This record gives sequence, structure tokens and C-alpha cells, in this order.
Amino acid sequence: MITLSGVTKSFGPNPVLRGVDLTLASGKSMVIIGGSGTGKSVLLKCILGLVTPDSGTINLDGQDVQTAERDAFLARFGMLFQGGALFDSLRVWENVAFRLMRGASRRPKEEARAIALEKLRRVGLGPQVADLYPGELSGGMQKRVGLARAIAAEPEIIFFDEPTTGLDPIMAGVINDLIREIVVEMGATAMTITHDMSSVRAIADDVAMLHDGRIKWTGPVTEMDACTDPYVQQFIHGRATGPINAIR
Repeated sequence: MITLSGVTKSFGPNPVLRGVDLTLASGKSMVIIGGSGTGKSVLLKCILGLVTPDSGTINLDGQDVQTAERDAFLARFGMLFQGGALFDSLRVWENVAFRLMRGASRRPKEEARAIALEKLRRVGLGPQVADLYPGELSGGMQKRVGLARAIAAEPEIIFFDEPTTGLDPIMAGVINDLIREIVVEMGATAMTITHDMSSVRAIADDVAMLHDGRIKWTGPVTEMDACTDPYVQQFIHGRATGPINAIR
């Protein structure tokens, strides 16, 4: 569904992406792993058209993302942000329904609220939280609200940016299970950025490792542990010594 060919991006004298080639199959869950500052978030922004690559192409169903009609293009995506990115001044249900009540395909308020309540139920939150504000929720609940918002408009493609950051191991496991269930249930194509290997093993069909602006390895998650690439082995086992400089 998504194909990247020779994608490069620099900011001033600092190259971030140095020729990324990557293919995301329709209906599959791809997880991008790599250390901080390796270009994962920039890659995501390039796919969304928020950042323009210096060279290379990014196609969605064969159409260049830079020339696609923006509203129709972005309507195909859902996004779970790293920090939740909920609007503090809006109630929980209004956060979930934010996209439904705006744009050309806006829904009536009552319909949007009903959809929001159903999506909240899907992520394990009852109607009693709908009229609360984000500040009244725990971190795990906020993350689930963010997930409900990401799926509210039934997107074809969902991006997850560090979905378990800041969560305890039990809640991280809950979020991982929810992501896996929802992606399979919706038949969506998913891309996740994470350095949490528990998340990788829980939600990935395929894995790609980004290091120094290039894809070092990509393949099925079932082949990751047997991969002989020293960069992959150092990262997945969290070793201090190896080709990746642990001190930047």
C-alpha cells in the first residue's frame, strides 16, 4: 500500500534520511525500530506529506503523496500520537469525535457522540468517562482515548508513534493487545514507531530497522531473532557494545 524509494531528507547540513527504501503491504502491521534521532519521526512525517523529502518518491496505492489531494489523502489515515495529544479544553468524547465534527464529511453532534461512545467502549472505556476532561484521566486512559480517536473515522491506515511510552508494563501490554486486535479487526494497514521490543513482538507482522538514515534490515518479525545483522542484534537485545554508538 505504501512504497518509499530512495527517500532522502536533510535539515541544513544534517542528513536525516539517506536513501530509504521500504514497502508496507496492505493489511499488514509494520513496526519501525531504531534508536532516538535515527529519523523515524521524520520518515513518518514524510509519508504524511508534512515534510517534503529532498529526493526519492513516496507512493500510496501508486499515487505520489506530494501531489495527492490533501483532504482526501489525509482522510485515509488515523494517528495515535506519542504524548496522546488530547485537547485539554475538550471533553473526552469531543476529543474522540474531533475529526467527525469537522471537514466536508462532518457528522451531526448526536451521531458523532454516539460513534465516540462506541469507540471508547472498543478500547475498554465506559460512558462515564465521556464527559470528563483529559486532565481527569490516568496516563493509560488518555492513551486509550487517543487510540479511540485514531480509529473513530474508520481509517485504512493507522500510524502509532511510540504507543507505550510512559506506561507501566501492564498498561503497555493492554495497549499492545488493543492495537493488535483493532488492526486485525479493521483490516487496516499499520505503521508503528517504537523502541519497545515488547511492542514489536506483540503487534508486528514485519519489522524494519532504521539506523543512520537507512534501512539496515527488514523482514517478518518471526525472522528478527535469527537475523545476523549486528545492528539489529545489538538493538533488540539492548547491548551496550556493538556497531551502534550507545553514547551520542
